[in-house]
Amino acid sequence: MDRNVYIILAIVTIMALCPLRSEAQYRTDGGYSGLYDSETAASMRRHVAEIASAENRGRKAGSDGEKAAAEYLFDALKNYGVEMLCPENGDEFGISQASGDTLTSRNVIGFVQGYDTHLRNRYVVIGARLDNLGTNEMTVNGELQEQIYYGANGNASGLAMMIELARMVSTNSILFRRSVIFVGLGASSETFAGAWYFLNRSFSDTDAIDVMINLDMLGTGDDGFYAYTASNSDLNSILASMASELQPVHPEVVAYEPYPSDHRAFYSAEIPAVFFTTGQYPQHNTPKDTGDIIDYGMMERELEYIYNFTVNVANTDDGISFLPEEDNVEKMPQRDDVIPYYECDFKPAFLNSPDPRQFLAKWVYPYLKYPAEAVRDGIQGTVQVNFVIDKDGKVRDVEVVKSVDPLLDAEAVKVISASPKWRPARVNGQKVSCSMTLPVEFRLEKKSKGGGFGINGRRQSW
Repeated sequence: MDRNVYIILAIVTIMALCPLRSEAQYRTDGGYSGLYDSETAASMRRHVAEIASAENRGRKAGSDGEKAAAEYLFDALKNYGVEMLCPENGDEFGISQASGDTLTSRNVIGFVQGYDTHLRNRYVVIGARLDNLGTNEMTVNGELQEQIYYGANGNASGLAMMIELARMVSTNSILFRRSVIFVGLGASSETFAGAWYFLNRSFSDTDAIDVMINLDMLGTGDDGFYAYTASNSDLNSILASMASELQPVHPEVVAYEPYPSDHRAFYSAEIPAVFFTTGQYPQHNTPKDTGDIIDYGMMERELEYIYNFTVNVANTDDGISFLPEEDNVEKMPQRDDVIPYYECDFKPAFLNSPDPRQFLAKWVYPYLKYPAEAVRDGIQGTVQVNFVIDKDGKVRDVEVVKSVDPLLDAEAVKVISASPKWRPARVNGQKVSCSMTLPVEFRLEKKSKGGGFGINGRRQSW
């Protein structure tokens, strides 16, 4: 027989005796998306999968799915060493419905105590909403079908990040002067009922809450990562100070609210709050909001930034005021016709942008001159400046409300006073005079070669 025929027969025999096992060569789990996850990213992926599972049926407020998500959150926080302040099924509350029925929802509350004897009875509250839209029935080709609004990004992503944030805080509790409270907020879709219940019925020491951090929709960071403070100057100062630090990612501080969420209840209680989010997205409030759309690598970078922000807030010696300009009320004349920035329907705009950072970036910092004497003496800090933008768009009544040094104060006032016209604010369609407070940062950076210092990246000579 031909030698080639023998070779072919031998190969066929080997294949028959040793069949190929395709399952050993190819992945059958639907994709490679989690193959290179870090441990933290893998944990967040697992949290999202559990919370936004089909079994939880969209976690409608008051449903068994919302309850199951609450129980998962309780167990996850407890396993990470967080002291739990509620039963395993959450801190239950009822909401009266128009039908006469009572909807029963719940908050999940955990606690990590700060180490400072003077500040551990002050609190940073970190919240994320538990519920989503639930399910919807529709008829397709004459057949009744059910749609599940999984809510992976809205808001299993925020809950997953809060769980991992709790792990980091609990592990490093010795670094936190203030105590940190974690709250999974139920019935958020019912006019933020869980947040209202926490502030008005459940937690008795609301006056000791220094700041609330709200985590909602944080899974689509490639489209942007945002921080909204309702222009609170103290929180903006902390965000601004972190902007010059090396961080894995930096949020864009926005003057407009990206989405209504639980931070609103804290604003109503006059508690400073910052809302971290990646904003709305095409799959928002649709059945396509599944784990496939989430970028867990970006979530991990956001998590590290938010952890560092939490450390800064928990350890600051300065108070965080809801209305910082009120501390200076005796110095500032009362003007009944001036509307606070956060109460304007349409915010004042500089160069057609309502974001105050545009004014800082395009006007203040390009024209700011670091006083030579301040450079020589190494004086630096953040000057808080309040001013009014009148109905004609002119800047007036520029005053320092938080001083650093007379040299820096005078320079900040001079540059802001010379501002070009703004587009004025409006309330109920009418132009109004608007007051706002902005942080003007003077920062010296020692150069490694050649001497001298820099301000905001611009070299200054001695």
